[in-house]
Amino acid sequence: MKILYIETSSKNCSVAISDDEKLLCLTEEVSENYKQSENLHTFVEWALEGAGISMKDIEAVSLGKGPGSYTGLRIGAASAKGFCYGLKIPLIAINSLESMIEPFLDKKYDYIIPLIDARRMEVYTAVYDGISGTEISQTEAKILDETSFAEYHDKKIVFVGDGAVKAKEILQLPDADYQESIYPSAQYLIKRTLEKIENNDFEDIAYFEPFYLKDFHGVKKKKSSDSI
Repeated sequence: MKILYIETSSKNCSVAISDDEKLLCLTEEVSENYKQSENLHTFVEWALEGAGISMKDIEAVSLGKGPGSYTGLRIGAASAKGFCYGLKIPLIAINSLESMIEPFLDKKYDYIIPLIDARRMEVYTAVYDGISGTEISQTEAKILDETSFAEYHDKKIVFVGDGAVKAKEILQLPDADYQESIYPSAQYLIKRTLEKIENNDFEDIAYFEPFYLKDFHGVKKKKSSDSI
């Protein structure tokens, strides 16, 4: 089964294609300017070319559903839903934090804790078992302070993601490891996607919304009548 994977929740615009569990092609780029709107469809074309297939060969689309960048998630979801509508194929959605832990599973850690930078001292996070990848603490928006994750002080833990930069500065966990250059990646959606397909766990394309976690608050424009 040939599957298209889209992950746009972070600075990493990432597209992959697999034939069942075999990764055929990965195209991704980390950009400080969040260039998903510019790059996504080009990356899809490159991935198809690299895999040696065409869009009509795709049998399902898997999306990293968030949490993360509001705009990035909207772009990824709109594209994924469009492909599914056009090709009449199913949509699978995976928590983007789960794609960050796979490289660290069974690597001596008791717990793996993704940290996606939100703003100020806030991060999107969850806690996963370091061996099985089972979710220990559910996804949340968390404001970091000196006591955050203190309950794991005697465990071997690794913080992964761009939120680990500020975590390293403030957390009182000297024995923890920090991997700041990790972003959600389409290549690590494969395992969970195949599990969901096996269980017929598909999204309702018409009603699917990304996992924003928080409401989006845009900048309120000042009305001319408000001017002094």
